Amino acid sequence: MGKKRAVILASGGLDSCVTAAIANEEYELAFLHLSYGQRTQSRELQAFNSIADHYRAIRRLVVPFSHLSAIGGSSLTDIAVPISRADLTNKEVPTSYVPFRNANMLSVAVSWGEVLGASTIFVGAVQEDSSGYPDCRKEFYDAFNVVIKCGTKPTTELSIVTPLIELSKAEIILRGLALGAPLHLTWSCYQREDVACGVCDSCALRLRGFQSAGVEDPVLYLERPQYMHA
Repeated sequence: MGKKRAVILASGGLDSCVTAAIANEEYELAFLHLSYGQRTQSRELQAFNSIADHYRAIRRLVVPFSHLSAIGGSSLTDIAVPISRADLTNKEVPTSYVPFRNANMLSVAVSWGEVLGASTIFVGAVQEDSSGYPDCRKEFYDAFNVVIKCGTKPTTELSIVTPLIELSKAEIILRGLALGAPLHLTWSCYQREDVACGVCDSCALRLRGFQSAGVEDPVLYLERPQYMHA
C-alpha cells in the first residue's frame, strides 16, 4: 500500500517547512498556500513553490484570499498601518494579527482534504507565537477538529495535527536540520521581499531561534540584531 495523503498548509515560512519535512516521513504531500494580500505575498509564494519543488509535490493549490485584505485590520494587509518593530516581551495582540485568518485557511484545507481523501492536515502552528496570535494556540486546533467532525461527511476521517505546537523556535530549527528541511528556501519577513528586514516580530522570532540553536540563519538580512543574549 502507498502512503496516506496529507494536506500541508504551507506559507513558505520556517515552521511550515519543518512541518512538511516531518509529514514527508510518512505521507504523500499535497501543498496548500493562501495569498491574502499580505505585504510579502509574492515572496512567500516563491518560497512555497520552492519548498513544494524540493519535496516533489505533484499536488499543490494556491488560493487567493482577497477578502482578508478587503476586511483589513492588520498591518500585514493594510499599508496604512506600519509594521511594528520587534518587541519579544510584548504579550498583547500585535498589529500584524490578521483577524481569524487561520480559521479561514483551515476551512479551505478541510474542503480540499476531503476531496483528496486525505487523512491529515498538517499545520506549522507554534504555541510560542500564541502570546500575540490567539489562533496559534493548541486549544484553537483542538476545537477546530471538533468542527471538522461535525461538518464533513460521516465517512470522512480527517484531522488537524500540529507537530511543532509545543516546541521553541530553536527546537524547530534543529528538528528541521535533522530532517534535511530546506530552511534556506523559506521566507519569514513581514515587510520586505528582497532581503529580510531583521527587525519585525517574525524576523526577530526566527533570528532568536537560530541564535539560541547556535546555527547561522542562511537567509540574508538587512539588519541582523542579536536577540539571544549570552
